[in-house]
Amino acid sequence: MHDTCRALIANCRPLIAVSQLEPAPPGAIYHRMSNALLDFSDLPQFDRITPADVAPAMNALLEKASAALETVTAADFPARWDAIAKVLDVATEHLGTAWGAVSHLNSVADTPELRAAYNAALPRVTEFWTRLGADERLYAKYKAIDPASLTPEQRQAHKNAVRNFVLSGAELTGAAKERFAEIQERQAELSQKFSENALDATDAFAYYATAEELDGVPADVQQTALAAAQAEGKSGYKLTLKMPCYLPVMQFATRSALRETMYRAYVTRASDQAEGDARRFDNSALIGEILVLRREEARLLGYDNFGQVSVVPKMAQSPEEVVTFLRDLARRARPYAEKDVADLRDFAASQLGLQDPQAWDWPYLAEKLKEARYAFSEQEVKKFFTAPKVLAGLFKIIETLFEVSIRRDSAPVWNAAVEFYRIERNGQLVGQFYLDQPARTGKRGGAWMDDVRTRWLRPDTGKLQTPVAHLVCNFADGVDGKPALLTHDDVITLFHEFGHGLHHMLTQVNERDVSGIGGVEWDAVELPSQFMENFCWEWDVLKHMTAHVETGESLPRALFDKMIAAKNFQAGMQTLRQIEFALFDMLLHTEHDPANDVMPLLAKVRNEVAVLQPPAFSRTPHTFSHIFAGGYAAGYYSYKWAEVLSADAYAAFEETVGADGQPSIETGRRYRKAILEAGGSRPAMESFKEFRGREPQLDALLRHQGMSQ
Repeated sequence: MHDTCRALIANCRPLIAVSQLEPAPPGAIYHRMSNALLDFSDLPQFDRITPADVAPAMNALLEKASAALETVTAADFPARWDAIAKVLDVATEHLGTAWGAVSHLNSVADTPELRAAYNAALPRVTEFWTRLGADERLYAKYKAIDPASLTPEQRQAHKNAVRNFVLSGAELTGAAKERFAEIQERQAELSQKFSENALDATDAFAYYATAEELDGVPADVQQTALAAAQAEGKSGYKLTLKMPCYLPVMQFATRSALRETMYRAYVTRASDQAEGDARRFDNSALIGEILVLRREEARLLGYDNFGQVSVVPKMAQSPEEVVTFLRDLARRARPYAEKDVADLRDFAASQLGLQDPQAWDWPYLAEKLKEARYAFSEQEVKKFFTAPKVLAGLFKIIETLFEVSIRRDSAPVWNAAVEFYRIERNGQLVGQFYLDQPARTGKRGGAWMDDVRTRWLRPDTGKLQTPVAHLVCNFADGVDGKPALLTHDDVITLFHEFGHGLHHMLTQVNERDVSGIGGVEWDAVELPSQFMENFCWEWDVLKHMTAHVETGESLPRALFDKMIAAKNFQAGMQTLRQIEFALFDMLLHTEHDPANDVMPLLAKVRNEVAVLQPPAFSRTPHTFSHIFAGGYAAGYYSYKWAEVLSADAYAAFEETVGADGQPSIETGRRYRKAILEAGGSRPAMESFKEFRGREPQLDALLRHQGMSQ
């Protein structure tokens, strides 16, 4: 699963009454260089930011932003876009940039000290953003702006801003307005605590296995586990719930008992079903309160439920349209999923003598069946995907397709493993990005793209600010001095996040609020990321980005052909799994009574769409950070919705591929200009139609996933 730009959530909508600000100490217009968070001369000073910087920096920036708000809402201040931007947008951008740096460090380099500083500042930052979004004086100022005085980019940003004011409670008054602000602040606290519990529950688990127990587990995973145990002065092999460890154990460990131990720990994280002391991370109460508050927020805004609020700024017109879309896709996928399960059961019984497979057996069975059916293993493939070679291959595609060059660059970083790059076109800087690949303690799981800074023709200096992105993954590190090895799934993840990054960095829009991913409908924001995944299945691409870790030889064509044959292995099951999450999410925010436990609803959804039922102790909602801590509430369907768009977009490249198997540069140029460069400056459907010449169709997705009739 992939998180996009959490900074959008952390920075753009989440407040503070000026009266509640702590008074600044004497002489506290902090010198820029004395507090790393107040240095806006260039990129964030990640190597200098300390927990002690957070409170004073937020004090200073909140004070400055609050003063800017008072300035632009004064009766005599002109209702002009450029005038407001020069004062308010500059002040709030500084606040957003500094808070974005703190939020980022909280996700990738968590420490007790930083967490305490982050949590102490969070309510006040949330309060400011909420107050800003609901300020009726500012709302009136925006409504008074003459759209005819604006550029097309500004008009789209203005339209979005007026809509967002309404969704942020700007039309509320009195007690309703106060309560709305309280809800925003409390939701921010609860989401942060949910995320912390999920991270802490993951980090707290360790199982020290014997060598015998690890039979079948890949050698590199065993080496990493051995080194982790030795570093703690313990015997055995330290197994964790981080993906680079957990997943290969589930796929390859021959001992069912070990897989059961790991599975139980994983699916009960942060829940009442966890073992012993781990129950202190239980997210049950947080889930209930978050849902209650979301329903209350929706009703304050005049909607029946939060699902209706969620779709207002999206492509989908209503929750009902989303539910219909999901159920239609489930119906099409079900026959394929049922065959997937039947094949697994037959294989388990006939080849492994397993008549009644349990939940922890399915990943192992799937891997064994894939090996038997297609005569290859993920581990065999992994040896060819050395991280440096994959990265070089990815860069070559980007450089060729989008007519840019990517070079190493330097910037302050938070960990020695972080790399920094710049993207240029014709010698001119286009954008820059941080790349943080390895998994480690204190780093949130998953993969995501975050914005550091947005392309913007700055109103304060008149200079063009180039965009900068974070690209974060959680891959296994290299062992014994060898380069890190990526699974093919890791490669897909890397391409996915780079798709988000390119959307952010290649934009040609100069208006900050609709530049790059800014202002893009949430259910379209996954289009560029999922689009890039398709290249991971092209021979002419893969052969240039593989080198065996021992011999240096490229991926053999015969092995690639096996991968292609296996590409849609269990695609039916995987599709239904994603629909299960998406349907649960939407029904949770439309039909569910927040006073009730969420598990019966999940059981109902599973009975409708799932072909495999997990055990009763499983608590997947308790770590479902996408919807409880990540901006995807009543929006998880966006992944499937955008898959339709991305598959159809990629079909344009399939239709124009050259005789040499290389993608068409002209098609790449059209895609770049219509989709990537346009950012959020117009509705996503308009951008798609400009590229494809028509509205999206479902056919390409079903064909790509082997589910076309």
